[in-house]
Amino acid sequence: MTAPTTPRDLALDADYDPNSMPVDRAREYIRQFLAPVAAVEHLHIREALGRVLAEDVHATLAVPAHDNSAMDGYAVRCADLAADADTPLTLVGTAFAGRPFTGAVGPGQAVRIFTGGVMPADCDAVVMQERATAHPGGVTIGPGVRRGQNVRLAGEDLKPGQVVFERGQLVRAAELGMLASLGIIEVAVWRKLRVAFFSTGDELVSLGGTPGPGQIYDSNRYTLRGMLASTPSVECIDMGVIRDTPEAVEAAFVSAAGAADAVITSGGVSVGDADYVKQLLDRLGDVLFWKLAIKPGRPLAFGKIGAAHFFGLPGNPVAAMVTYYQFVREALLILSGRTRATAMPTFKAVLSAPVRKLPGRTEFQRGILERAVDGSWTVRSTGDQGSGILSSMSRADCFIVLPQDSGNQDAGSVVDVQPFDGVL
Repeated sequence: MTAPTTPRDLALDADYDPNSMPVDRAREYIRQFLAPVAAVEHLHIREALGRVLAEDVHATLAVPAHDNSAMDGYAVRCADLAADADTPLTLVGTAFAGRPFTGAVGPGQAVRIFTGGVMPADCDAVVMQERATAHPGGVTIGPGVRRGQNVRLAGEDLKPGQVVFERGQLVRAAELGMLASLGIIEVAVWRKLRVAFFSTGDELVSLGGTPGPGQIYDSNRYTLRGMLASTPSVECIDMGVIRDTPEAVEAAFVSAAGAADAVITSGGVSVGDADYVKQLLDRLGDVLFWKLAIKPGRPLAFGKIGAAHFFGLPGNPVAAMVTYYQFVREALLILSGRTRATAMPTFKAVLSAPVRKLPGRTEFQRGILERAVDGSWTVRSTGDQGSGILSSMSRADCFIVLPQDSGNQDAGSVVDVQPFDGVL
């Protein structure tokens, strides 16, 4: 059930702006202007984890290379077996993984075989050892054995020349194992995406300094570093805290754009900031300032400075994190050469407690997931959702995604959630 939202509630939301751009439209707009890196590196596969393939990878051989047994048991000839009675067979050898049985298997004979062992040329099925009765020099097989039973055929996983991975595939642990199984030592990957980032604001002090009156330690830069470091295909360039003067800001923008493929800032470039910042960006590149229909994180700047893509995030800590994960994260993956699975995954959960929400903006509230007795997922808010309360992100393990036009949500409502585990 959704609790009603009154016109008075809406009027109380001072940040509501009917002209703000919806979240999905902003994401789609950003995607249209992204140009992935083009330079290629060749790496040993042990160095390729987390990187993005720049070329298709083809199978160099069949996987598996031979017909082999899927389990421990007995390799038999189905033609020898009675359809409705037990069949005694004579054992003539053993096939181990890596040590094939090379003899002939004649009528009335069988071979003891272990998982991965090459199938003897004359056999066409494997009977698992639990369904056979061994006796000195032989084994008795019951009825019901089918041709091909428990046999893994050569090439049933991969055939020679087959495309195993397409360009744009992320290299994970499974990909490393498959590459090794094909004897592939080196792969072509896109070079790392270079991302420069800095904070702006006279109120910010770097760690090791001493805050003066009205000053605070810079936390956003460390949050940004942590978010960027979770993407192995990104190389971080930390440019520190930049003072709020036209000369310092311009020099930082020029230096960052010259060194990186993407530039990310937090604070100092929102819609209401000093005119000189917008004037500098307009002169140095092509940058748009948006009011987004999102909470937290309404101001966002996006565009290019020289050849570098630019993302100007809000200064409030939670707003910076939310806008990074909803817009910048996917953009950086695309710029790194990824071709699929770039958006944050969502699934449904049931609210275990009500949440308040005003129509007009998509909200990303911080939530805590819990598994119910019946196996379903429930979620509850971390509490105060202020955009400056960074501890709300630390306590949370997901975003509760509340659509733009929705209002208050009662306990029992089904909502979308974006889990942090494996993503953030």
